[in-house]
Amino acid sequence: MASPTTQPAGTRAQGKLLGAGLIGSSIEWYDFFLYGTAAALVFPKVFFPESSALAGTLLSFSTFWAGFLARPIGGVVAGHLGDRYGRKKIVVASLLLMGLGTFLIGCLPGAGTIGVLAPILLVALRFVQGLACGAQWGGIVLLLTESASPKRKGFAGTFGQMGVAFGVCLGNAAFLIAVQATSDEAFLSWGWRIPFLASAVMFPVALYIQARVEDSAEFRELAAETAARTEQVVKAPVAEAVRRHWRTILLAAGLLAGTNALFYISVAGVVSYATTELKLSRDAVLSISLPITLLSAGIVLWAGWISDRVGRRPMILLGGAIIVLWAFPYFWLVDTRSLPLIALAVFVGSVGQSLTYGPLAAYIGELLEPNVRLSGASLAYQLASITISGGTPFLMTAIIGETGSTTLVSVYVAATGLITFVCAWVLKETNPAAVRQDPAAVPGTHLYRRPATS
Repeated sequence: MASPTTQPAGTRAQGKLLGAGLIGSSIEWYDFFLYGTAAALVFPKVFFPESSALAGTLLSFSTFWAGFLARPIGGVVAGHLGDRYGRKKIVVASLLLMGLGTFLIGCLPGAGTIGVLAPILLVALRFVQGLACGAQWGGIVLLLTESASPKRKGFAGTFGQMGVAFGVCLGNAAFLIAVQATSDEAFLSWGWRIPFLASAVMFPVALYIQARVEDSAEFRELAAETAARTEQVVKAPVAEAVRRHWRTILLAAGLLAGTNALFYISVAGVVSYATTELKLSRDAVLSISLPITLLSAGIVLWAGWISDRVGRRPMILLGGAIIVLWAFPYFWLVDTRSLPLIALAVFVGSVGQSLTYGPLAAYIGELLEPNVRLSGASLAYQLASITISGGTPFLMTAIIGETGSTTLVSVYVAATGLITFVCAWVLKETNPAAVRQDPAAVPGTHLYRRPATS
């Protein structure tokens, strides 16, 4: 029989945990992705006003990249502390740090007021956002999955994953409201700041999680064991994760390649490309992403739920295949300048992304031992962010600017989708039929299966 620390939480407690995870993750990603929309539409004019349109966009996206450069650092710090002191502490700290950094961006004067100091401070605050984002993903998804039974880990993990979709949706909605409520001049002067200042709502959310949410059942069990057997304590979880699981970490990072590339093209690259190169309405392009993003959240939820019934790998393999096959049709449709066809391109792409992304919260955690799980999962996720996510809008803009064509961008997307497919093919299933059909499965009993990393 499982120990008391690993018994499933009651329905009310589980609902409270899932709700807190979804809200906290959504607001955190709202803050992080809000910057991407602003980098495409506002920051070139506010922080790089002396540059040409192309140069200003490239400079703006380079500051966007700074957040991704910081994410691995945040992930390493969070992994070290979270594997030793708990998942909840990391979640609360990351929420507070993200809220502060985003709020201060909303207060930052433009280059017309303080000159070159403005973009320098912008990069510094984007770096703060990156640190917070790097810390939060592993903490939130492990807090959710480690508190769920093996039959519901995929489903529970999606409440951290869906925060990405809701964060983008909230960010785009905030910008649409600000655009509609102000003139063009007022929007560039102060209207764009309102969505950033609204991030102050992060602080009460963090305090609620601190006061009302318990740490995960799996971590509490691990803490009880380490208190009784001090030789189990890992003093340097990050180093231990790399030493023992470096291959798994690299393959897990590869799982994210396709979904990350196409996602950031859709939420940042296409917005910039459609408004600057295709001369489409800014409001119209932004409005496309709102219903599609909401639909993608539902697909993420469904994919995680299905992965509890058929396994993690089938969903990830299917998603990777869709990304590969859709890479060229995606940009053929975007280049038509037809808003319905652009919407179709983004929607089908989002299906491939979501099928891959939904099961990953549970899958990556299940590949690693509990005492190095946050370190290993954070390293994998943030390695993908620094190599793929942050640079994709910049690379897309640079490729189109140099070649005048989207063909090489499609090649890039197809290559990342292939990486995802191959990594899922190489890795073993962590939710086999024996677990799915076990009526006595409880938290902690099937989280780590050593054959999955062989």
